[in-house]
Amino acid sequence: GTTKVNGDGEITMIHVIGLGDNVVDYYVHSNTVYPGGNALNFAVYANMLGYKSAYMGSFGDDENALHVYRTLKELGIPVEHCRFYVGENGCAPVNIIEGDRIFLGSNKGGVTKKHPIELTALDIDYLSQFDLIHTSIFSYIDPQLQKLSSAGLRVSYDFSNQFDETRHRELCPHLWCACLSSSERSYEENCELINQIVKFGCPNVVLTRGTDGAMVYLNGKLYEQSPYLVAATDTMGAGDSFITAFLTSYLDMDRYCRDFPIQKGGAGLLRQDDAREVAVRISMHKAAVFAASTCQQDGSFGYGHKKG
Repeated sequence: GTTKVNGDGEITMIHVIGLGDNVVDYYVHSNTVYPGGNALNFAVYANMLGYKSAYMGSFGDDENALHVYRTLKELGIPVEHCRFYVGENGCAPVNIIEGDRIFLGSNKGGVTKKHPIELTALDIDYLSQFDLIHTSIFSYIDPQLQKLSSAGLRVSYDFSNQFDETRHRELCPHLWCACLSSSERSYEENCELINQIVKFGCPNVVLTRGTDGAMVYLNGKLYEQSPYLVAATDTMGAGDSFITAFLTSYLDMDRYCRDFPIQKGGAGLLRQDDAREVAVRISMHKAAVFAASTCQQDGSFGYGHKKG
């Protein structure tokens, strides 16, 4: 991450939070569990990239929950605003076939679904310190999105591969960025999907397409990024890592773009729009490289634990 000196001479860094799901991915073939989940991965990846991050979600009280919780503590990611319940943590059995992860089912998030987070006024006050709040369709937090947008908070939301027009219409007005996994759809279908989301009120879209790369709609313009192809050990977390690296890098660089003049005031001056375009392209490249590195380790980010 990068830092910036504000008007008071203080160094600032963007601060992000994953809000919602955490799970363990249970690798059946190796009897090993790895921490994961869209919201948790976002917090961890942002931390790995050098940004300040936190996690807020619900934990069960089983061995799986303890492993995820201990991992976050070891990484130094704040968890003070999490909830804790008696019951199963989120868990999804997985198999790896030629480097590609195949989900075999799940317990639907365990306590995350059984006890969905209801945000209090104190929670909103806490969340207001973050530059970006990232959540997902598996976080069971949809009814809370209006509270976040009403408080003027910037929210990105991962719809995964769920293309539900009714849900898009309902949630998009409360989002700053919609994220989707859409490798099965054609380029034309993905363009239509992006147009629909923007029409429903969400101004920005990050769409990952596996080995076809990514499409990003930002500031009213469509960008494309080819993948950084590697021999994948495990594709778990590839989409989450691209989304995290892109959004954090872009938001960090965007603060500098505001310093550029909006109108050209002389020879050689970079306009604000040009600076933002550079920020988008650099951030997309960084995201592709980071996603490739994710595919070269087991689990979303390692930290495997053999089941007893």
